[in-house]
Amino acid sequence: MNADLSDIFQLQTLSSDVVLNLLASGTIKIIDRFPWGSNYVFLTEIKKDGVTLTAVYKPARGERPLWDFARGTLAAREYAAYLISELLEWNIVPATVLREQGPLGYGSVQIYVDTDRHHHYFSFSEQEKEKLRPLAVFDLVINNADRKGGHILMGTDGQVWSIDHGISFHEEPKLRTVLWDFSDQAIPDSLLADLRRLHSSLGNLDSPHQELHELISASEFGALRKRTKHIIKSGQFPRPTSQRSYPWPLI
Repeated sequence: MNADLSDIFQLQTLSSDVVLNLLASGTIKIIDRFPWGSNYVFLTEIKKDGVTLTAVYKPARGERPLWDFARGTLAAREYAAYLISELLEWNIVPATVLREQGPLGYGSVQIYVDTDRHHHYFSFSEQEKEKLRPLAVFDLVINNADRKGGHILMGTDGQVWSIDHGISFHEEPKLRTVLWDFSDQAIPDSLLADLRRLHSSLGNLDSPHQELHELISASEFGALRKRTKHIIKSGQFPRPTSQRSYPWPLI
């Protein structure tokens, strides 16, 4: 899907707070269902005060049960990933909210970022892949169990975007990713500084993002803090340990 240029311009002029407010309180109209994936995912239009946004709606009702993730929690994990991206100030995950009410009930709503769906991780140039270090660290932090190549996209402005984080934040090691380009390399100091700030924020009871406690379980939150501390102490990107380190399918 390619957005109209006037729509793109309009979106670029909106502040992040306005976008989040529109996603959270605008009227949702389902346009189509995405054909790929096992869960129900819908392309929608959201309207409020004369402004229309294109967004992706993932109702909890449409989640396929998984043996290792609590049923009905994937939408909350999508939002939790966005909050971590915001805490890190890396702008990796498109604006995301949780809505109690939607056409199919409770679910996550994420702004649709205009990208070329055929241009993803497996078609990136080496120069483009150099932009992916923050994303590789991000996946370590959230324990992403399903980082497919098609979940790493390039915006029309060259911005790297990361989508589909419903299978994340498990308390047990679950990392499955295609993004092993930086194995054994040192994590840049600037990223480690951001991780230290994140770790401090996660331990601060007055943090504005303590709603994370309501999105994942107490044991998962504890594991998140431990993973972040371990990554800081290690200071380098890990290497894959087995074929289970990769998702399937890869795209």
